[in-house]
Amino acid sequence: MITTRRSAIKTIAGAFAIPALSPISSVFAQSNPDWTTYEIVTEVNLDGSNGVAEAWIPLPLIVDTNYFKTLGINSESTDPKAVSRIYETPDKQARMLWTQWDKSATSHTVRVSMLVSTKNRHLEFSTPSPALKLSKEEQKFWTRGTKYLPTDGIVKAKAQECIANLPANASDVEKAKAIYNWVVDNTHRNPKTRGCGQGDVKLMLETNNLGGKCADINAVFVALARSVGVPSRDVYGIRIADSARGYKSLGKAGDITKAQHCRAEFYASGYGWVPVDPADVRKVILEETGGLAATDPKVIAIRDYLFGNWEMNWMAYNYDHDITLPGSGLGKKGEIPFLMYPQAENKEGRFDSLDPDNFKYKITSRRIG
Repeated sequence: MITTRRSAIKTIAGAFAIPALSPISSVFAQSNPDWTTYEIVTEVNLDGSNGVAEAWIPLPLIVDTNYFKTLGINSESTDPKAVSRIYETPDKQARMLWTQWDKSATSHTVRVSMLVSTKNRHLEFSTPSPALKLSKEEQKFWTRGTKYLPTDGIVKAKAQECIANLPANASDVEKAKAIYNWVVDNTHRNPKTRGCGQGDVKLMLETNNLGGKCADINAVFVALARSVGVPSRDVYGIRIADSARGYKSLGKAGDITKAQHCRAEFYASGYGWVPVDPADVRKVILEETGGLAATDPKVIAIRDYLFGNWEMNWMAYNYDHDITLPGSGLGKKGEIPFLMYPQAENKEGRFDSLDPDNFKYKITSRRIG
């Protein structure tokens, strides 16, 4: 039987005790028919490890939204001496379950169960609300450049090309739509890219190699938008159910170990955060029914839908970039571009997070309400 050890905060700044998993309220389910509830379980097993080891498992969004809520989180470990804590990154944009085993450990398995509820997103660009606007600090934060999302040089030059035909007083929605269209038209999904890609926008533009997967393609949108003053962000997550919109390539249920997916948002004053996903348009073109032309009605429909809408058969993890894993014994090598996959290391070094068959982890999803 798996036992759990809950620990008080000791060594890792920003960590806090693990909340107990709350039962789903029938009142919530009955009064919110547009919401769907899922249980997602991530289990990491560092098979063959002995002694000191650590694992980091991404957890759902820290803050509840009008389309996503975390109902509970619970963790278990086979080693009664294992220490597990929830850790938030310094900018509060991501959280993770951090587990550490000491030198006496012979069993290195940790399991975390997450209950979440989701609601499909649909935004109408009709009457704006003056109350929906970012503060100066938020505007600055969501237009900043990062290591993989620079906003100067070739990135800014390309973004200016994207909006060149817009009037000088163009709105953020118009700028974002022009950039969205350019990304859809000029990128392509590369099935040989490992995982979801790295999202190194400068390298992609400098080499004119605009192939990749969701973390690459949507990062191009985010960096271009930020470089012309449109607040934008990647949203890292994982597919948790089949698509109800008739797209086999845009959903996954049951064993979702390899179903990670990054999306994107931009902020438009008067409307709030606007969901977009140019990467999934390219996924439909490549994968749906063996491949479709850009002019196919199913492609045109999803291209229109994914500017302002998300089907929420997907769980959001976080918004963060350039994350340093707490407690990592690898020092500066502990930094990762984003947290969308379980991470682990032992005395031999870091496990390959994109190889769940050898770095043994499994993620499953089931609908429960």
